[in-house]
Amino acid sequence: MKMKDKKAAQIEAKQRHIEELAAAKARRRTEPVLERTAPTKIEKPTILIVCEGKNTEPSYFRQFKLTSATIKARRRTEAVLERTAPTKIEKPTILIVCEGKNTEPSYFRQFKLTSATIKAIGNGFNTTSLVNHAITLNQQGTYDQVWCVFDKDQFPAHDFNNAITIAEANNFEVAYSNQAFEYWLILHFEDHQGGGMNRDEYDETINDYINPLGITYDGEGNKIVTGDFFEILNGTDTATKRLRVDLAISRAKRNYKLLTHASPATEESSTTVFKLVEEILKFI
Repeated sequence: MKMKDKKAAQIEAKQRHIEELAAAKARRRTEPVLERTAPTKIEKPTILIVCEGKNTEPSYFRQFKLTSATIKARRRTEAVLERTAPTKIEKPTILIVCEGKNTEPSYFRQFKLTSATIKAIGNGFNTTSLVNHAITLNQQGTYDQVWCVFDKDQFPAHDFNNAITIAEANNFEVAYSNQAFEYWLILHFEDHQGGGMNRDEYDETINDYINPLGITYDGEGNKIVTGDFFEILNGTDTATKRLRVDLAISRAKRNYKLLTHASPATEESSTTVFKLVEEILKFI
């Protein structure tokens, strides 16, 4: 190729290159411009671990090095509980108006109740006069239950039966014994089937059972049911392995069911003291 032709070819190639660059620059101007988006911050989940201990558990969990979560280990904070004022629970009060001044009150006062209060009074009244006295006491105080405890003894049948009627008419409960309260005590030791047993026999009968146990009941003197005597009454019968008070209740209840109650004054021997004792035992 001649020098002149070679130079012309170089010029032509350079011109084409310039045109291609211009064309490329023109294309870039017409292409859409892509905006650069800001980097997105990824929120790491946070795990709250509330621990009982101050050191062991928190120090353990804080050792974990997480790349995609955060651990917060803290000692537990106890919720503050408001202290409410204590509520005073009123115990029911059982008024027991007794005929005897010693035997019955000393017996009933031995019961140690946790959810009721016993007020046993013995003023020497009997049958109808005792019930009238209970009416007066009930009007003077506030009682949840009123019980009248009296014996048939040698009082006229009409007085005894009438006393029961008056008591029930005043919504009082009656724990009577025919002939006397000591019959209830005997039933703790003897399975007496009812029928005649004169009250003159009570003292000797009771002592026949408790003297071998080192206790004496002074039925002819102070007639007090001592703490030792009461403990025996509520102890366990060696023959049956049952509590003596449970035996007395079952025996008295059985004898009571065999009677008509048309005239309690003639239903010897019987006692409804078991009803009062059953009620008392609910509060122990």
